[in-house]
Amino acid sequence: MSLPKNIISVAVLMIMGGTATAADKLAIINRASVQIKSNIAATRTSANDSFVARSTIVDADGTEHVRFDRSFKGLPVIGGDMVVHSKAGRFKSASLTLAKPLNLSVVPKLKSADALVIAGSDFGTGFEGLPTTRLVVFARAAVPKLAYETLYTGVRADRTPTRMHYFVDANSGKILAKWDAIETGKVPNVGNPEPAPATGGTGRSLLSGTVPLNTVYGNRKLYELKDATRGGIYTVDYGNTFRDETAIKFLDGDNVWGNSTRSDRATIAVDAQYGVTKTWDFYKNVFGRVGVRNDGVGTMNAVHFQSKYMNAFWSDDCFCMVFGDGDGVNYNPFVMIDVTGHEMTHGVTSHTSALEYYGASGGLNEATSDIMGAMVEFYTNNGNNPPNYLIGEKIFVDNPGNLSALRYMFKPSLDGISPDCYPERDENPDGYEFFFNNYMDVHFNSGVANHFYYLLAEGVQVPGGYGLTPDDLVCNGNTALQGIGRSAAQQIWYRALVLYMTSNSNYDDARAATLSAATDLYGANSAQRNAVAAAWAAVNLN
Repeated sequence: MSLPKNIISVAVLMIMGGTATAADKLAIINRASVQIKSNIAATRTSANDSFVARSTIVDADGTEHVRFDRSFKGLPVIGGDMVVHSKAGRFKSASLTLAKPLNLSVVPKLKSADALVIAGSDFGTGFEGLPTTRLVVFARAAVPKLAYETLYTGVRADRTPTRMHYFVDANSGKILAKWDAIETGKVPNVGNPEPAPATGGTGRSLLSGTVPLNTVYGNRKLYELKDATRGGIYTVDYGNTFRDETAIKFLDGDNVWGNSTRSDRATIAVDAQYGVTKTWDFYKNVFGRVGVRNDGVGTMNAVHFQSKYMNAFWSDDCFCMVFGDGDGVNYNPFVMIDVTGHEMTHGVTSHTSALEYYGASGGLNEATSDIMGAMVEFYTNNGNNPPNYLIGEKIFVDNPGNLSALRYMFKPSLDGISPDCYPERDENPDGYEFFFNNYMDVHFNSGVANHFYYLLAEGVQVPGGYGLTPDDLVCNGNTALQGIGRSAAQQIWYRALVLYMTSNSNYDDARAATLSAATDLYGANSAQRNAVAAAWAAVNLN
């Protein structure tokens, strides 16, 4: 069976990685497009589908991976994205979550104004600007639905900006799903200053000690907290507000920044700039990824956001990270190394698999940020912020032994909420429904993936200070489980994220993705691939 030749429309939105010419990249995309048309069963393609290439990656052995976004009868398909894997013009496989080709009417019974009212009744009155809406095919559910995607923006009760996406059934008016585009929580971009020669500076941070910083020397004969060697990463002061007109550049006359206390506003900026640049180095040196989008462009980072703000977040809108000051009594500013690594990784996820911030995919999104945040901490190996598998332990002002944390990767349930084990439908039906029907916050259902990663990297190594036993670290009694080390584990997770996960990936998909990544890297019968299977089994996912 074949499709009409005009079914596939190809456009190059963004090509990630490599030094291939534009013609080479277009040829790669064209070959993948042919594979879609030739393998309609594997790619779940209907005669009304069209595709836009989002990114391409080519392995050293010539295997080509092209990530596509899907449209149906001209409408975006939420959950319809996929990655086509081929070599030498021959189809290998496709990574996607769409169960079968789409076949539905795209004529709505409701008007867009109806969807705005329905979503608005959930969001409330505190929105900013005019909400927007568009028709889409919502394919994250078992049965795809025609829906209105409606966007409301505003500020949450805890003063975090919110960009809430609602998906309203265009026929019944039911809210099918909703999620926030602000991850870990919009601040506008304040613009990039003029380029200037890179100059070495010294930063006196609050949490990481005295650290080296690259800065630029500006036209006003002042140094600016901007790193021209890392894509122009720069940090600004939001003046304890949330508006860009209050944002100012950090400038200095002697290129010595901060005084290691909160009395100097530059101190917190040093922590943020240092953490983000170390995250840049981690992605570049470990994975060959140059920046969030792999295009060599650095982010803007905003510190002193609002007053006593107790969070940090990534926003695609401003291509930036935003950090609160904490309350100054019990909580430090949210600029520690694992947190900067966590937030920047949200950007990487957004520009690779685009895991939606909702349900199981949202948990995998959060886990990815926790995993890479911890790996950035190990990569940096700063003596003032020792690496571990705790997330956010430096947030607490009073934390003897650094035993308290926001999340515990080796035993997620230590936070009192996160599950250690993948829930079993028969033995724990209530827990299963809570986990899979999107009631559990993504910061908690991430625990199973965090736990898997710890076991994959370290095996059953019991951290001190918590009174745990080897049995406490596994869900299946396999206390002999051996880890493969952080180096191999991080390569497997990153490859799974970039090449095999898609926006709607769930835990079963993540298991399959990591097994495929381990096979690619180390072989189908390798100890590493076997360890991946064993680590998933140890968290009850087989």
